Amino acid sequence: MRILVVGAGAIGGYFGGRLLQAGNDVTFLVRAKRASELASAGLVIKSPAGDVTLRNPPTVQADKLNETFDVVLLSCKAFDLEDAIKSFAPAVGKSTAIIPLLNGMLHLNVLDNRFGAERVLGGLCAIAATLNEAREVVQLAPMQSLNFGERDGAMPERVRAIAKVFDSGKIGAVASEHIMQDMWEKWVFLASLAASTSLMRTSVGNILAATGGKDFLLGMLDECSAIAKASGYEPAGPFFQRTAGLLTTEGSPMTASMFRDIKAGLPVEADHVIGDLVVRADAAKIPVPKLRIAYTHLKAYEKQRG
Repeated sequence: MRILVVGAGAIGGYFGGRLLQAGNDVTFLVRAKRASELASAGLVIKSPAGDVTLRNPPTVQADKLNETFDVVLLSCKAFDLEDAIKSFAPAVGKSTAIIPLLNGMLHLNVLDNRFGAERVLGGLCAIAATLNEAREVVQLAPMQSLNFGERDGAMPERVRAIAKVFDSGKIGAVASEHIMQDMWEKWVFLASLAASTSLMRTSVGNILAATGGKDFLLGMLDECSAIAKASGYEPAGPFFQRTAGLLTTEGSPMTASMFRDIKAGLPVEADHVIGDLVVRADAAKIPVPKLRIAYTHLKAYEKQRG
């Protein structure tokens, strides 16, 4: 099975690197600068699960991509999606499966329109990783997972075959029969955390320590959950309890990557992660005052950035 990993940053570098380490046929689609880095230093992963340096990992640049792959693993940010599509489009053949690891749902429509829904699986990942100054992939905590599956809940041979290959990389991969529910639940948690910590510009623990902080955090979670319920994917049971617990852990240093991106003056996925929820809330006539304020805050930040 031939796998094209779009990008070799923290997420693509980790998951693709582990699959390559296990002996799989993996190629990284990268820009010229990243290709040069990988050629000189290799793909370096520093992780609680074990460090590895993969010398001369196979890479290709967009202008040289002229063959199709069985799987395209897509881990870009939402604001880079259009450029990513242009770069990997030649790799998509009749039987190619695209596994996007983006947050939210808007990207599914974009990919469906470009490649056809039959080629686009659902997908999500959970990992705390970054690129350090030496451009090494650093996993910050001993946790990684990658869920994927057909959006209609089927389990065809192609999903089982991908699962077998992904399992060899020991990346916590799971072929899910309820991937849309999985994606919605992650979206609810991520949006609640991102909206809260970005708006308040601080950690969960500091918000909780403030007057009304707990009510604010749980109120944000309730608003996001109500939108998911109206869309047919109510987050409940163990997920909701676990998420509520994470958002009410006193002293928690947890923040969203969106908040960290704001601190660094970087682009954010305002429309994809928060704005789309507001649009869906309006369509379902669900009041979301907290989420709406957070979205306005993010759009003002984007305007300030230029």
